Amino acid sequence: MKKYISLFTAAAILMLAACSPKKLDRSHAPAAGPAPKLQIGQYQLVQLDNGMKLIVVENHKLPRVTYSIGLDIDPILEGQKAGYVQMAGDLLSAGTTSKSKAQIDEAVDYIGASMSTSANGMYGDCLKKHTDEFLSIFSDVLLHPSYPQDEIEKNRKQSLSALTSEKTDPDALSNKIGGLMKYGVSHPYGEIKTEESINNINRDDLVGFYNTYFKPNIAYLVVVGDITFDEAKAQADKYFGGWKKGDVKPLTYAKPTLPASNRVIFVPLAGAVQSSIDVTYPLDIQPGTPEALKARVLNNILGGSGFQTRLNQNLREDKAYTYGAYSQIVDDEVIGYFSAGASVRNAVTDSAVTEILYEMKKLTTDLVPDSTLKTIKNIMTGNFARSLERPQTIANFALNIEKYKLPKDYYETYLQRLNAVTAEEIREFAKKVIKPENAYITIVGNKEIASNLDKFAAGGKTELMNADGTPFSDMKPVPAGVTTESVFKKFIDARGGEKNLASIKSFEQSGTMTMSGMPLSMTVKMKSPDKFKMSLSMGPQELMKQVVNGKSGLNIQMGQKSPMDASTLADVQLESDQLAVMHLDQYGMKATIKGIDMVNKEECYVVELTKPDGTTNTEYYSINTGLKLKSISVGNEADGGMLVESVYEDYKDFNGIKFPMKMTQIVGAEQIVITLTDVKINASIDDKEFTLE
Repeated sequence: MKKYISLFTAAAILMLAACSPKKLDRSHAPAAGPAPKLQIGQYQLVQLDNGMKLIVVENHKLPRVTYSIGLDIDPILEGQKAGYVQMAGDLLSAGTTSKSKAQIDEAVDYIGASMSTSANGMYGDCLKKHTDEFLSIFSDVLLHPSYPQDEIEKNRKQSLSALTSEKTDPDALSNKIGGLMKYGVSHPYGEIKTEESINNINRDDLVGFYNTYFKPNIAYLVVVGDITFDEAKAQADKYFGGWKKGDVKPLTYAKPTLPASNRVIFVPLAGAVQSSIDVTYPLDIQPGTPEALKARVLNNILGGSGFQTRLNQNLREDKAYTYGAYSQIVDDEVIGYFSAGASVRNAVTDSAVTEILYEMKKLTTDLVPDSTLKTIKNIMTGNFARSLERPQTIANFALNIEKYKLPKDYYETYLQRLNAVTAEEIREFAKKVIKPENAYITIVGNKEIASNLDKFAAGGKTELMNADGTPFSDMKPVPAGVTTESVFKKFIDARGGEKNLASIKSFEQSGTMTMSGMPLSMTVKMKSPDKFKMSLSMGPQELMKQVVNGKSGLNIQMGQKSPMDASTLADVQLESDQLAVMHLDQYGMKATIKGIDMVNKEECYVVELTKPDGTTNTEYYSINTGLKLKSISVGNEADGGMLVESVYEDYKDFNGIKFPMKMTQIVGAEQIVITLTDVKINASIDDKEFTLE
């Protein structure tokens, strides 16, 4: 019956439309109707006796429940121990007074749950039937952390490793220098973690942070999922009711201000083929204010997500300077910020800065076309509507309303307020917050292009800095008489002498390679003049292999074979040749001595090797010992210009010839540690080992 009525009604409507004398004008889009007032899912809130606020969002579609504890903590100035707050949060689940980390992890895994911790609280989820088991673990971690020393040392080692990886990561360096310039070293948002600050952290710092800030009266417990309010309230009382409240003093800081005029800060990164550009400055925009909504609209016009943004249309689609250009206008209850930038080729760095500043300026002078504003509003409306499909969104809304003291109907009227934003309001707001003449223009890239950016600095000079804000110290000149030949001769002598190295007809190295914390067995075999094999295994299973035989090579990964490209083949042959630096011309390479620089507090001669394809290797040779301590290789631009930094340590003697027993490679954000356990020189190696399968 329902189907019949539906079809009949549809037919009647079509007949009436056909008989109507009024024609539909398809030359203009229909006018947008008024934005609806949304009916957003409900939440319930109650405050426990100890001051903790409980927010519950019921959703019974799946038999799962999520629990999150959020602490309303002001940012903390960490000083000489920068990094201890994050470490305290990370290690919250590293052990309790009754359980080890392994026991906690096993108990969580056993019930198919998940749990994570941070300096601002905890998060976890589990099946409905396991909520009591899970909360007994969850509350134990929250209320009784033990901060065992062995876990502190593991975390310290991981933190130091991450800092090492950041040294060749342009984005990480850009974030550091950008934060430092925007906020200053005396503001928590401007602090930078260093090896020294990480090493300064002790257990008392972590325990002190926990005891000071983990208090229920500044905490929100948000429960979402297949649970009723009464059940959640009973659980909160049972597992968190005994959490003792305490005074937490608010922390305040001076508001960072805009620079009086543009400053250009350049962080040199040896061998970089791209520049990471960031035009940035602090902004005081509070969450939930009318300005925060205008900021989102403005940012989506300039460089938010999507290819329709002005920065992407200009720098990507029109100029082809980059794969993507983006901006952020961030609200924050302490201090927010503006940022606009992109990663571009060296040759167009100054042109890209010009276009970014142009697009910023244009927003302050020209009205945004109605069609553009409508498109942005439609995108934001769609994103908002899709977010409502997730129960967690309702919980986040409730948390924001409570935390920022927003009107209870703030999100229900969101689309109405969005729809009311006009082009005139956007231009006036842009005049207030878009500052193309009061910005920190930070660039991480090849030092050779730094002078091209002087024109953007109000003082007419680009400032060279390290990522920690210290002045950049350029290389010292080499003394008269020092040449690439003399540097290479001392290196060969330091390793054992030309005669000994020339006597090597084969060698076999064995050891381990650690990637992302995963140890692998490694063997390297070389046989003169042109045979090479490298194998990586996990237990009995061979994961990867490289084989070179003459002028051909294969990469074999999990049984999948691919021919080795000419560039990789040339690199393997170069590395296998123990006397390569004595006859670089045979490889079509040129060497240039660049100056004197430091590696781990040791002065080194810096030599740049230019390959036939134009890519470079920069090598650092100790002035004291002659040994090579570091190298930086740069891939060609077509392959993304990937930087690979290799540090060589712990040279040991084998039959009168020295080999580095440890090599640390940084490839992008990945750190690879190779540790040799044995080297066999002139061992008997069957030619079958180098068969190209």
